[in-house]
Amino acid sequence: MKYRKLGATNIDVSVICLGTMTWGEQNNQEEAFEQMNYAVEKGVNFFDTAELYSIMPKRETYGKTEEIIGNWFKKTGNRKKIILATKIASKSTGLEWIREGKEKLGFDKKNLNTAIDGSLKRLKTDYIDLYQLHWPERKVPLFGKLDYDFDPYDTEWTPFDQVLENLNELVQKGKIRHIGISNETPWGMMSFLKVAEEKKLPRMMSIQNVYSLVNRVFDTANSEVSIKEKCGLLAYSPIAGGRLSGKYLNGLQPKNSRYTLWPSRFSRHATKRGDDAILKYVKLAKKYGLSSAIMANAFVNDRPFVTSNIIGATTMEQLKENIDSINISLSAELIN
Repeated sequence: MKYRKLGATNIDVSVICLGTMTWGEQNNQEEAFEQMNYAVEKGVNFFDTAELYSIMPKRETYGKTEEIIGNWFKKTGNRKKIILATKIASKSTGLEWIREGKEKLGFDKKNLNTAIDGSLKRLKTDYIDLYQLHWPERKVPLFGKLDYDFDPYDTEWTPFDQVLENLNELVQKGKIRHIGISNETPWGMMSFLKVAEEKKLPRMMSIQNVYSLVNRVFDTANSEVSIKEKCGLLAYSPIAGGRLSGKYLNGLQPKNSRYTLWPSRFSRHATKRGDDAILKYVKLAKKYGLSSAIMANAFVNDRPFVTSNIIGATTMEQLKENIDSINISLSAELIN
Protein backbone atom coordinates (compact mmCIF):
# COMPACT_ATOMS: atom_id res chain seq x y z
CA MET A 1 0.00 0.00 0.00
CA LYS A 2 1.05 3.60 -0.53
CA TYR A 3 0.26 6.47 1.84
CA ARG A 4 -0.05 10.24 1.57
CA LYS A 5 -0.53 13.06 4.04
CA LEU A 6 -4.09 14.16 4.66
CA GLY A 7 -3.95 17.83 3.70
CA ALA A 8 -1.62 19.82 5.93
CA THR A 9 -1.86 17.26 8.75
CA ASN A 10 0.71 14.67 9.81
CA ILE A 11 -1.81 11.88 9.23
CA ASP A 12 -0.84 9.24 6.68
CA VAL A 13 -3.83 7.83 4.82
CA SER A 14 -3.75 4.96 2.36
CA VAL A 15 -4.02 5.99 -1.28
CA ILE A 16 -6.81 3.44 -1.50
CA CYS A 17 -9.74 4.45 0.70
CA LEU A 18 -12.49 1.95 1.41
CA GLY A 19 -15.86 3.29 0.31
CA THR A 20 -18.83 1.88 2.20
CA MET A 21 -22.10 3.13 0.72
CA THR A 22 -23.31 -0.30 -0.44
CA TRP A 23 -23.27 -1.76 3.09
CA GLY A 24 -26.79 -2.20 4.37
CA GLU A 25 -28.30 -2.24 0.88
CA GLN A 26 -26.34 -4.18 -1.76
CA ASN A 27 -24.12 -5.80 0.88
CA ASN A 28 -25.12 -7.23 4.25
CA GLN A 29 -23.11 -6.89 7.47
CA GLU A 30 -21.24 -10.17 7.02
CA GLU A 31 -20.07 -9.13 3.56
CA ALA A 32 -19.08 -5.69 4.87
CA PHE A 33 -17.02 -7.28 7.66
CA GLU A 34 -15.24 -9.42 5.07
CA GLN A 35 -14.44 -6.34 2.99
CA MET A 36 -13.09 -4.42 5.97
CA ASN A 37 -10.98 -7.34 7.17
CA TYR A 38 -9.46 -7.83 3.72
CA ALA A 39 -8.82 -4.12 3.16
CA VAL A 40 -6.98 -3.76 6.48
CA GLU A 41 -4.94 -6.87 5.68
CA LYS A 42 -3.86 -5.15 2.45
CA GLY A 43 -2.78 -1.97 4.25
CA VAL A 44 -5.89 0.17 3.82
CA ASN A 45 -6.23 2.42 6.88
CA PHE A 46 -8.78 4.92 5.54
CA PHE A 47 -12.57 4.32 5.55
CA ASP A 48 -15.15 6.77 4.18
CA THR A 49 -18.84 6.74 5.06
CA ALA A 50 -21.75 9.15 5.60
CA GLU A 51 -24.75 9.53 7.86
CA LEU A 52 -27.25 9.10 5.01
CA TYR A 53 -25.76 5.78 3.79
CA SER A 54 -26.60 3.18 2.66
CA ILE A 55 -27.31 4.00 -0.98
CA MET A 56 -29.92 4.24 -2.35
CA PRO A 57 -31.00 6.35 0.61
CA LYS A 58 -34.19 5.23 2.32
CA ARG A 59 -35.78 6.02 5.65
CA GLU A 60 -35.34 2.45 6.88
CA THR A 61 -31.63 2.25 5.98
CA TYR A 62 -30.61 5.73 7.18
CA GLY A 63 -27.39 5.38 9.21
CA LYS A 64 -27.19 1.64 8.52
CA THR A 65 -23.68 1.80 7.03
CA GLU A 66 -22.30 3.65 10.04
CA GLU A 67 -23.93 1.06 12.30
CA ILE A 68 -22.21 -1.78 10.44
CA ILE A 69 -18.82 -0.08 10.76
CA GLY A 70 -19.48 0.51 14.46
CA ASN A 71 -20.31 -3.16 14.92
CA TRP A 72 -17.05 -4.09 13.20
CA PHE A 73 -15.09 -1.76 15.52
CA LYS A 74 -16.76 -3.39 18.51
CA LYS A 75 -16.03 -6.90 17.28
CA THR A 76 -12.43 -6.37 16.15
CA GLY A 77 -11.18 -3.56 18.38
CA ASN A 78 -9.66 -1.97 15.28
CA ARG A 79 -10.86 1.62 15.77
CA LYS A 80 -7.36 3.03 16.37
CA LYS A 81 -6.05 1.39 13.21
CA ILE A 82 -8.49 3.31 11.01
CA ILE A 83 -8.57 6.91 9.83
CA LEU A 84 -12.33 7.30 9.84
CA ALA A 85 -14.16 9.79 7.64
CA THR A 86 -17.87 10.45 7.64
CA LYS A 87 -20.14 13.20 6.35
CA ILE A 88 -23.07 15.37 7.43
CA ALA A 89 -25.91 15.71 4.91
CA SER A 90 -27.20 19.10 3.84
CA LYS A 91 -30.56 20.19 2.48
CA SER A 92 -29.27 19.39 -1.02
CA THR A 93 -30.27 15.80 -0.28
CA GLY A 94 -33.95 16.73 -0.15
CA LEU A 95 -34.47 13.90 2.33
CA GLU A 96 -37.31 14.30 4.79
CA TRP A 97 -36.17 11.73 7.37
CA ILE A 98 -32.75 13.15 8.29
CA ARG A 99 -32.95 15.20 11.49
CA GLU A 100 -35.69 17.85 10.94
CA GLY A 101 -35.75 17.13 7.24
CA LYS A 102 -35.20 18.68 3.86
CA GLU A 103 -35.02 22.47 3.91
CA LYS A 104 -34.00 22.55 7.60
CA LEU A 105 -30.82 20.53 7.04
CA GLY A 106 -28.02 23.03 7.47
CA PHE A 107 -24.57 23.40 8.97
CA ASP A 108 -25.80 25.51 11.87
CA LYS A 109 -24.78 24.58 15.40
CA LYS A 110 -27.93 22.59 16.17
CA ASN A 111 -27.70 20.44 13.05
CA LEU A 112 -23.97 19.82 13.42
CA ASN A 113 -24.32 18.76 17.04
CA THR A 114 -27.24 16.45 16.29
CA ALA A 115 -25.53 14.93 13.26
CA ILE A 116 -22.14 14.33 14.89
CA ASP A 117 -23.68 12.79 18.01
CA GLY A 118 -25.77 10.46 15.85
CA SER A 119 -22.76 9.38 13.81
CA LEU A 120 -20.60 8.83 16.90
CA LYS A 121 -23.28 6.65 18.45
CA ARG A 122 -23.77 4.55 15.33
CA LEU A 123 -20.03 4.23 14.72
CA LYS A 124 -19.41 3.29 18.37
CA THR A 125 -16.55 5.75 18.70
CA ASP A 126 -15.96 9.02 20.52
CA TYR A 127 -14.20 10.85 17.67
CA ILE A 128 -14.17 11.20 13.89
CA ASP A 129 -10.84 11.73 12.15
CA LEU A 130 -12.27 13.60 9.15
CA TYR A 131 -15.72 15.17 9.29
CA GLN A 132 -16.96 16.34 5.90
CA LEU A 133 -19.78 18.56 4.64
CA HIS A 134 -21.48 16.18 2.20
CA TRP A 135 -22.89 18.85 -0.12
CA PRO A 136 -22.94 22.64 0.07
CA GLU A 137 -26.12 24.14 1.49
CA ARG A 138 -26.22 26.68 -1.33
CA LYS A 139 -27.22 25.77 -4.87
CA VAL A 140 -24.34 24.40 -6.93
CA PRO A 141 -24.15 22.02 -9.92
CA LEU A 142 -24.54 18.45 -8.63
CA PHE A 143 -24.73 14.90 -9.97
CA GLY A 144 -23.25 15.43 -13.39
CA LYS A 145 -24.70 18.86 -14.03
CA LEU A 146 -22.11 21.26 -15.44
CA ASP A 147 -23.98 24.58 -15.66
CA TYR A 148 -24.21 26.89 -12.67
CA ASP A 149 -27.69 28.42 -12.42
CA PHE A 150 -27.27 31.59 -10.40
CA ASP A 151 -30.17 32.28 -8.06
CA PRO A 152 -30.07 35.74 -6.44
CA TYR A 153 -32.59 34.52 -3.85
CA ASP A 154 -30.40 31.61 -2.74
CA THR A 155 -29.35 33.19 0.55
CA GLU A 156 -30.64 30.71 3.14
CA TRP A 157 -27.36 29.00 3.93
CA THR A 158 -24.96 29.19 6.86
CA PRO A 159 -22.08 31.64 6.19
CA PHE A 160 -18.62 30.12 5.87
CA ASP A 161 -17.28 31.70 9.03
CA GLN A 162 -20.20 30.39 11.09
CA VAL A 163 -19.78 26.89 9.69
CA LEU A 164 -16.09 26.89 10.64
CA GLU A 165 -16.83 28.32 14.09
CA ASN A 166 -19.42 25.58 14.67
CA LEU A 167 -16.98 22.91 13.50
CA ASN A 168 -14.25 24.41 15.67
CA GLU A 169 -16.41 23.85 18.74
CA LEU A 170 -16.62 20.16 17.84
CA VAL A 171 -12.84 20.07 17.38
CA GLN A 172 -12.36 21.68 20.79
CA LYS A 173 -14.68 19.09 22.33
CA GLY A 174 -12.59 16.30 20.78
CA LYS A 175 -15.45 14.94 18.69
CA ILE A 176 -13.66 15.55 15.40
CA ARG A 177 -9.97 15.91 14.52
CA HIS A 178 -10.07 17.46 11.05
CA ILE A 179 -12.62 18.72 8.54
CA GLY A 180 -13.25 18.45 4.82
CA ILE A 181 -15.71 19.35 2.08
CA SER A 182 -17.48 17.33 -0.59
CA ASN A 183 -19.08 18.15 -3.94
CA GLU A 184 -17.70 21.65 -3.54
CA THR A 185 -16.77 24.28 -6.12
CA PRO A 186 -13.50 26.23 -6.43
CA TRP A 187 -15.23 29.33 -5.01
CA GLY A 188 -16.55 27.44 -2.02
CA MET A 189 -13.23 25.74 -1.50
CA MET A 190 -11.25 28.99 -1.54
CA SER A 191 -13.83 30.76 0.59
CA PHE A 192 -13.49 28.20 3.38
CA LEU A 193 -9.69 28.31 3.18
CA LYS A 194 -9.60 32.11 3.20
CA VAL A 195 -11.91 32.43 6.21
CA ALA A 196 -9.97 29.76 8.09
CA GLU A 197 -6.72 31.63 7.57
CA GLU A 198 -8.14 35.05 8.40
CA LYS A 199 -9.96 33.95 11.56
CA LYS A 200 -7.55 31.20 12.64
CA LEU A 201 -10.23 28.53 12.40
CA PRO A 202 -9.85 24.89 11.31
CA ARG A 203 -8.97 24.58 7.62
CA MET A 204 -10.43 22.13 5.15
CA MET A 205 -7.95 19.29 4.71
CA SER A 206 -9.62 17.53 1.81
CA ILE A 207 -12.27 17.77 -0.86
CA GLN A 208 -14.32 14.74 -1.86
CA ASN A 209 -15.56 15.16 -5.44
CA VAL A 210 -16.31 12.86 -8.34
CA TYR A 211 -13.34 12.04 -10.58
CA SER A 212 -12.68 9.40 -13.23
CA LEU A 213 -11.52 8.92 -16.80
CA VAL A 214 -14.99 9.97 -17.95
CA ASN A 215 -15.51 12.80 -15.49
CA ARG A 216 -12.50 15.09 -15.34
CA VAL A 217 -14.19 18.36 -14.39
CA PHE A 218 -11.86 18.53 -11.38
CA ASP A 219 -8.84 18.93 -13.69
CA THR A 220 -9.95 22.31 -14.94
CA ALA A 221 -11.78 23.45 -11.82
CA ASN A 222 -10.41 22.53 -8.40
CA SER A 223 -7.05 20.88 -9.15
CA GLU A 224 -4.89 24.00 -8.80
CA VAL A 225 -6.48 24.84 -5.45
CA SER A 226 -5.96 21.27 -4.22
CA ILE A 227 -2.25 21.31 -5.03
CA LYS A 228 -1.36 24.84 -3.97
CA GLU A 229 -3.50 24.85 -0.83
CA LYS A 230 -2.72 21.26 0.29
CA CYS A 231 -6.37 20.30 0.21
CA GLY A 232 -6.20 17.08 -1.75
CA LEU A 233 -8.92 15.26 -3.61
CA LEU A 234 -10.63 12.21 -2.17
CA ALA A 235 -11.87 10.91 -5.50
CA TYR A 236 -15.20 9.10 -5.55
CA SER A 237 -16.70 7.07 -8.42
CA PRO A 238 -13.21 6.40 -9.88
CA ILE A 239 -14.65 3.79 -12.25
CA ALA A 240 -17.86 5.75 -12.85
CA GLY A 241 -20.02 3.52 -10.69
CA GLY A 242 -18.62 0.43 -12.41
CA ARG A 243 -19.19 1.62 -15.97
CA LEU A 244 -15.45 1.84 -16.69
CA SER A 245 -15.15 -1.88 -15.98
CA GLY A 246 -17.05 -2.39 -19.23
CA LYS A 247 -19.68 -4.57 -17.59
CA TYR A 248 -22.57 -2.41 -18.86
CA LEU A 249 -21.47 -2.23 -22.50
CA ASN A 250 -23.83 -3.42 -25.23
CA GLY A 251 -26.85 -2.99 -22.97
CA LEU A 252 -25.79 -5.53 -20.36
CA GLN A 253 -27.49 -5.30 -16.95
CA PRO A 254 -25.50 -7.28 -14.35
CA LYS A 255 -27.52 -8.57 -11.42
CA ASN A 256 -27.42 -6.48 -8.20
CA SER A 257 -25.47 -3.67 -9.86
CA ARG A 258 -26.54 -0.09 -9.23
CA TYR A 259 -27.45 0.76 -12.84
CA THR A 260 -29.62 -2.33 -13.00
CA LEU A 261 -31.29 -1.63 -9.65
CA TRP A 262 -31.69 2.15 -10.02
CA PRO A 263 -31.30 3.11 -13.70
CA SER A 264 -32.91 6.54 -13.39
CA ARG A 265 -30.86 7.54 -10.34
CA PHE A 266 -27.55 7.05 -12.12
CA SER A 267 -28.60 8.04 -15.62
CA ARG A 268 -26.08 10.90 -15.62
CA HIS A 269 -23.34 8.34 -16.33
CA ALA A 270 -25.24 6.51 -19.06
CA THR A 271 -24.62 8.79 -22.03
CA LYS A 272 -23.72 8.06 -25.65
CA ARG A 273 -20.48 10.04 -25.31
CA GLY A 274 -19.64 8.22 -22.10
CA ASP A 275 -20.30 4.78 -23.57
CA ASP A 276 -18.21 5.58 -26.65
CA ALA A 277 -15.31 6.66 -24.43
CA ILE A 278 -15.66 3.65 -22.15
CA LEU A 279 -15.55 1.27 -25.11
CA LYS A 280 -12.27 2.86 -26.22
CA TYR A 281 -10.84 2.68 -22.69
CA VAL A 282 -11.77 -1.01 -22.42
CA LYS A 283 -10.02 -1.73 -25.73
CA LEU A 284 -6.98 0.27 -24.64
CA ALA A 285 -6.72 -1.60 -21.34
CA LYS A 286 -6.92 -4.92 -23.18
CA LYS A 287 -4.15 -3.82 -25.55
CA TYR A 288 -1.87 -3.16 -22.57
CA GLY A 289 -2.78 -6.34 -20.73
CA LEU A 290 -4.84 -4.71 -17.99
CA SER A 291 -8.40 -4.96 -16.78
CA SER A 292 -10.20 -1.73 -17.56
CA ALA A 293 -11.15 -1.30 -13.87
CA ILE A 294 -7.53 -1.56 -12.75
CA MET A 295 -6.46 0.89 -15.47
CA ALA A 296 -9.16 3.38 -14.46
CA ASN A 297 -8.23 3.18 -10.77
CA ALA A 298 -4.49 3.35 -11.47
CA PHE A 299 -5.07 6.55 -13.45
CA VAL A 300 -6.85 8.15 -10.48
CA ASN A 301 -4.28 6.88 -7.96
CA ASP A 302 -1.44 8.73 -9.68
CA ARG A 303 -3.05 12.10 -10.31
CA PRO A 304 -0.95 14.83 -8.63
CA PHE A 305 -3.87 16.35 -6.72
CA VAL A 306 -5.30 13.07 -5.39
CA THR A 307 -4.82 12.23 -1.71
CA SER A 308 -6.87 9.05 -1.81
CA ASN A 309 -9.03 7.07 -4.22
CA ILE A 310 -12.35 5.96 -2.71
CA ILE A 311 -13.06 2.52 -4.13
CA GLY A 312 -16.30 0.63 -3.69
CA ALA A 313 -17.30 -2.97 -4.35
CA THR A 314 -20.21 -5.33 -3.95
CA THR A 315 -18.11 -8.50 -4.39
CA MET A 316 -14.76 -9.58 -3.00
CA GLU A 317 -13.48 -10.07 -6.53
CA GLN A 318 -14.20 -6.42 -7.31
CA LEU A 319 -12.65 -5.29 -4.03
CA LYS A 320 -9.42 -7.22 -4.63
CA GLU A 321 -9.11 -5.84 -8.16
CA ASN A 322 -9.69 -2.27 -7.00
CA ILE A 323 -7.11 -2.52 -4.21
CA ASP A 324 -4.61 -4.22 -6.53
CA SER A 325 -4.61 -1.10 -8.71
CA ILE A 326 -2.20 0.44 -6.20
CA ASN A 327 0.53 -1.83 -7.60
CA ILE A 328 0.08 -0.61 -11.18
CA SER A 329 1.85 2.38 -12.72
CA LEU A 330 0.59 3.30 -16.15
CA SER A 331 3.28 3.86 -18.75
CA ALA A 332 3.79 7.26 -20.36
CA GLU A 333 2.75 5.70 -23.67
CA LEU A 334 -0.53 4.42 -22.21
CA ILE A 335 -1.24 7.73 -20.46
CA ASN A 336 -0.66 9.55 -23.73
